[in-house]
Amino acid sequence: MGREFLEQPTITKIGIVIVALGFLYNIGMTILQGRKTVVNLVLLTGLVGLAVFFLFAFYNPSNLVLDKYYWWWVVHLWVEGVWELILGAILAFVLIKVTGVDREIIEKWLYVIIAMALITGIIGTGHHYYWIGTPEYWQWWGSIFSAMEPIPFFIMTIFAFTMVNRRRREHPNKAATLWALGTAVVAFLGAGVWGFLHTLAPINYYTHGTQITAAHGHLAFYGAYVMIVLTIISYAMPMLRGRAAANSNTAQVVEMWSFWLMTVSMVFITLFLTAAGILQVYLQRVAEEPMPFMVVQDKVVLFYWLREIAGVIFLIGLVTYISSFFVGGEAKESLEQG
Repeated sequence: MGREFLEQPTITKIGIVIVALGFLYNIGMTILQGRKTVVNLVLLTGLVGLAVFFLFAFYNPSNLVLDKYYWWWVVHLWVEGVWELILGAILAFVLIKVTGVDREIIEKWLYVIIAMALITGIIGTGHHYYWIGTPEYWQWWGSIFSAMEPIPFFIMTIFAFTMVNRRRREHPNKAATLWALGTAVVAFLGAGVWGFLHTLAPINYYTHGTQITAAHGHLAFYGAYVMIVLTIISYAMPMLRGRAAANSNTAQVVEMWSFWLMTVSMVFITLFLTAAGILQVYLQRVAEEPMPFMVVQDKVVLFYWLREIAGVIFLIGLVTYISSFFVGGEAKESLEQG
């Protein structure tokens, strides 16, 4: 269809819908037969939204403004709307398990997080409507509400650290706890802080589509998507392999090394792309005699090589993470009650 990020052939899109509905059915039937908790319902709501909003990927009007308007209903609302519900639910689940804090306390935090995420995320879609032919009022609505989007991520960070500090048990899976804290912090930095850096209309006018956007995308995707997935894998994998609570100390040390290798290298990738973006914006869009795009790319190539080095270190961290599940040693089984 020639739509960026949604360029999958129609048959592939249909496959994505089938897989999403199958996953939704699996989770939904499990919840129906199990406990109906706030965490479960938030997760289910997020998954329903994920399936529904992807349907707009099939709508491809000939009017370019209308096309982009609804295009963002997939690209933005997946990221800054329904995924935050899924992220919050998975994080809450893991924190309940590793901290032993009362479910009611964690659920109250979750209510606040998802309320702020939905309010700011849905209306904040307007920060993509600045320059596509939509009414001028979107500059105000988009700027104001997208500037508020870091708030739920900041609350999520406070939430994670508060729950760990108030924990009532010393869970043996230290690696899963580290991932849970890490995803809250990096999601706040990547999606919140780096998103805010170029979300206001007067700034976005110059930065949109530059390496600053790429920097934000890298850190936000890693923090809000990758790390929460690795968190639930880290928590669930020992039990899936027949262990009561956690892998051995040796395996966890290897896994925590992978955490720092991947996280620190991603921070450097973000910083290098940010530097490239700032230089790109100045040379290509702000300078008295703006340079052509490819000329500017030659000027910032050093930052791309530095980003490549950091990317190789990230790959080493990923391999380390996978290898940690094959490290032997006596598994830690018990949960010490606090």
